[in-house]
Amino acid sequence: MTAAGAPAPGHPAAGVPVIDSHQHFWDLSAHDQPWLASDPVLAPLLRNFAPADLAPLAAAEGVMASVVVQTVTDSWETPELLALAAKPGLVAGVVGWADLTAPDVADALARLRELPGGDRLAGIRHPVLIEPDPDWLARPDVLRGLAAVAGAGLAYDVVGEPRHLPAAVTAARRVPELRFVLDHLGNPDMSPEPSEPWATAFAEFAALDNAVAKFSGILGVPPPPGAAPGSLAHIRPYYEFALQAFGPNRLMFGSDWPPCTLDATYGEVLGTARALTSELGEAEQHAIFNATARRTYRLP
Repeated sequence: MTAAGAPAPGHPAAGVPVIDSHQHFWDLSAHDQPWLASDPVLAPLLRNFAPADLAPLAAAEGVMASVVVQTVTDSWETPELLALAAKPGLVAGVVGWADLTAPDVADALARLRELPGGDRLAGIRHPVLIEPDPDWLARPDVLRGLAAVAGAGLAYDVVGEPRHLPAAVTAARRVPELRFVLDHLGNPDMSPEPSEPWATAFAEFAALDNAVAKFSGILGVPPPPGAAPGSLAHIRPYYEFALQAFGPNRLMFGSDWPPCTLDATYGEVLGTARALTSELGEAEQHAIFNATARRTYRLP
């Protein structure tokens, strides 16, 4: 897929401006993050992460803008993220939270638009992982909420496990006017080769015109024991599967910072993404690292 005039394999195109389509902030002195306390593995993340922490890391890697994504299902968070986006700095878009099952969800979205930074509201996300029903996204009341998200001109981020993908496929078919964004490639189990049930459901999702995916979440996963240091052989099958299914114009880079720091630095995550995409032409790299996110989230 290397375009004419593209850099030789192993040498990513220089000067591709990067949009980080998936990162988070939180201030534990102001609000709890209950999900962080649920797993001892997450203990290193029990501190504040602010725009001032990400800015120098992003600047060092040529990241020009980011999309900050919600972490809790509480009404206080999205207005605070919008207020951050309203300030000069890295954040160009916000994927916030709203109660999709609320009868007045359309009004709630309109109120968010009226807040400081409301013009930076780019999407909505609800972590279906917290729902006991794996088919939650396909429920009639949720579909009505998703239609309201589409009516507001926003995207919807899907975050879950492979068991949630069939309902995401149903929802995307039922609300074709809504742009669906699959976070972290749907969180595959990272077995040596793509396996079921993820592979089939992922391919069905990718076949829909209103679906895009984030090349995120797996970029910091370390090589398995015994692999050569720096090996990408465990990630490459998933990258190639996603690239084949979505193509570069429906695939976007996201760091998943700061959760990614449990296994890798910000620079290492970007370095992995650049290494895996290095055989693509400059236009294809530009799509993955910039244009897909800009178009999907309608970033300014």
